[in-house]
Amino acid sequence: MPSFRRADLPRRASFVILPILAAAALWATAAHAASAPGAKGPSEALFIAQVLVLIVVGRLLGEAMQRVGQPAVMGQLIAGIVLGPSVFGALLPEWQHALFPPERDQKAMLDAISQLGIMLLLLLTGMETDLGLVRKVKRAAFSVSVAGVAVPFACGFALGEMLPEAMLPRPELRLITSLFLGTALSISSVKIVAMVVREMNFMRRNVGQVIVASAIIDDTIGWIIIALTFGIALHGAFDLPSLARSLIGTIAFLAISLTIGRKLVFMAIRWANDTFVSEMAVISVILVITGLMALATNAIGVHTVLGAFVAGVLVGQSPILTRHIEEELRGLIVALFMPVFFGLAGLSADLTILRNGEIALLTVGLVLIASLGKFGGAFVGGWFGGLSSRESVALGCGMNARGSTEVIVASIGLSIGALSENLFTMIVAMAVITTMAMPPMLRWALGRLPITPEEAERIERETFEAKGFVPQLERLLVGADQSQSGRLASRIAGLLAGGRGLPVTVVRLGADAVPFGNGAPDVDLDVETAVKKAAATAQDDPKPDEVTLEVDVTTRVQSGPDEEAIAREAAKGYDLLIAGVEPSADARGGFHPRLTRLAESFDGPFALASARGALRDEPVRADMNILVAITGTEVSRRGAEIALALARSHRCPITALYVAGAHQTGTRQRRFRVMRGQNEAILKDIVRLGDQFGVPVRTAVRVNMAAEQAIARQARVGKHTLVVLGVSPRPGESLSFGHVAGVLMEESEQSLLFVASRSGA
Repeated sequence: MPSFRRADLPRRASFVILPILAAAALWATAAHAASAPGAKGPSEALFIAQVLVLIVVGRLLGEAMQRVGQPAVMGQLIAGIVLGPSVFGALLPEWQHALFPPERDQKAMLDAISQLGIMLLLLLTGMETDLGLVRKVKRAAFSVSVAGVAVPFACGFALGEMLPEAMLPRPELRLITSLFLGTALSISSVKIVAMVVREMNFMRRNVGQVIVASAIIDDTIGWIIIALTFGIALHGAFDLPSLARSLIGTIAFLAISLTIGRKLVFMAIRWANDTFVSEMAVISVILVITGLMALATNAIGVHTVLGAFVAGVLVGQSPILTRHIEEELRGLIVALFMPVFFGLAGLSADLTILRNGEIALLTVGLVLIASLGKFGGAFVGGWFGGLSSRESVALGCGMNARGSTEVIVASIGLSIGALSENLFTMIVAMAVITTMAMPPMLRWALGRLPITPEEAERIERETFEAKGFVPQLERLLVGADQSQSGRLASRIAGLLAGGRGLPVTVVRLGADAVPFGNGAPDVDLDVETAVKKAAATAQDDPKPDEVTLEVDVTTRVQSGPDEEAIAREAAKGYDLLIAGVEPSADARGGFHPRLTRLAESFDGPFALASARGALRDEPVRADMNILVAITGTEVSRRGAEIALALARSHRCPITALYVAGAHQTGTRQRRFRVMRGQNEAILKDIVRLGDQFGVPVRTAVRVNMAAEQAIARQARVGKHTLVVLGVSPRPGESLSFGHVAGVLMEESEQSLLFVASRSGA
């Protein structure tokens, strides 16, 4: 097979694109000719041909761009330029006009998809906005963002004020044109900045986080400016009362959205996820939320993009927005709306105007002003933010990518008449040039930054979190009755949820499940107690009683058999089931059939709690002293993660016990030395794991002893109150985790937590 070279990409892409263009153009010509005699209105066949060509050519050129280290969105924008008057129209004007005729009704169909695409692109941008990252590096990020927006905005505004009247669509609206130019030059593209930083594995480096956080703030400021500029444009001039109304309306919208609106969005997404059984219900609700918030911003006189962006921010923070739902929504936007929108933007750009020396010179000046203004502003902001000169240079290089953001801004300006087609083309050219120059410049700048010890430590910790079991948990399900084991399971769920604010759903099981208000001891109240305790102890605040950490706890009263109630709730999407019921042990040995049925009803990892000893007397309030048995396997590691997460939240001691093989003599002594080395490696691994959780781990080794005896003895000697064991279910009709777990279930005097992992789960 011949080797693939990047240099072959343009040639190979042309072999595919040219036949597609020819076929589509012939199809479009036939459809146009067939519908011409007596036809009224646009052609649906032609519209389908346009969408197909934009998707296919955008995908091919996007793939080519990615393979040479450029963002795929640039390929989609270039696809529009290739299909427009700049290339296709210049080479084969009749074919180009047949495929993309200038008639208003025909263009309106594609414009409708494009306008919907703008709203969905802003929804996706908001969903990818990581406010937690902004809070981490807020000082430097705000400094960089404010300076990085102010300097190029001032440059762009000044350029708009100095442009000759011939370049303006309406000379009397010069102020609005200047505002759009200033905005177009000042905003960085979050998507492209994040893509390059992530590609270079700099997302966890200090400067990488500052770059992405600054781009997020840039975007947020930019959409607010665009919204206000749109309000000015609606009135045709700078009207102070109208601007004040738009500004006050924007502030009120943001304040309501980020407080009451945030809770309403969370409730709507949870309600849709938990109520509807039809497919894609959550995505429908997300689209409705986006549309309503876009209409709200339109009603206060600002552009709908602000509403869509804020909706995306709120949706992205929803505690039960699973990766699966997010990926489905992203797939729809990336596969359909992005290539159509950016392709149409490219179609609107006519690069043949650059043959005019004056316009070409103005375009070069625009690129220079945009680049120098952004670089200078970001550099100064980094310096004021306490960063080194090398880090500030990297910031200046990274913030210079415009890409998709500027194209959206320019498209809005073109649609409302604030920008002429020539200015629009110049901005698109500037966006393409600065975006394609940014990746190699940023790679060069980042390559000159050595890693610091503090960064190395944090990167190691965050790498673990990206691969670990506990950090991936997003939603917990508790199946518990009113027994002591049920309360212990509730407490464990609260401790796991409290440190990270995970939503918890409690299904009250058994015939004694009762609604609120009758004076019975409620399991969900125990959960709330455990969550508050975990929230207090998991924080560094010296006054834990003043710490408030929002954890959403929902209660379901069981109807029907236990296993049916759990299965019905589990269908709504949970990462871990924590179950506690009594009796937990069967009189004939092993687990009670009730626990077997509960475990079988949940298709995923589950944890079973059995309260004994001190934790049986006070399952919610008694202190914990945890013993976790380790074997070096993946299931053992998951159990260790759960134990460490509990120890971190409760700030209680934890001991890791490893049971080594019996000492051998003679020829088997060498084998034992090898095993001893493995044992030490396993113990070192659990200590490192504890370091990642910020929990000191005591280690213990037992030799010449059966595992169940070693665990029981260590539990007594160490005065442990909870034994955690990572296990995997064995085949059979009844629930079994093997001999060791069975003996502990029958004989242990300490409370037990079995963390079970199914194969592939």
